[in-house]
Amino acid sequence: MITKVNRKLERTRRHIRVRRKISGTAERPRLCVYRSNKNLFVQVIDDVKGVTLAQASTLDKEVKNKHANKEAAKEVGTLIAKRTLDKNIKSVVYDRGGYIYHGVVKELADAAREAGLEF
Repeated sequence: MITKVNRKLERTRRHIRVRRKISGTAERPRLCVYRSNKNLFVQVIDDVKGVTLAQASTLDKEVKNKHANKEAAKEVGTLIAKRTLDKNIKSVVYDRGGYIYHGVVKELADAAREAGLEF
């Protein structure tokens, strides 16, 4: 009998596999992406201290597009880059959160790079 693939469990496994390899420090924190059906959430995290240094999402007032699409990803990417550069953080480690580097996740990364973040 064919069983249905649990997509959430598979994404969690991929994320755990990626997190074994990367970790955020104070000099180079981790830029973590979470994508739900309706919104995008991005955090810049120092894993050594366990502190979130900056965050942005489609729920912020500065973001005009309130959906989890490519246009919103561009806005969130530029917003998180601006907030991290204000805190004198220029280089980050990109954590795609187990999602495929395609579509919304790729647009967010490209917008953050264009706004001045290095990864």
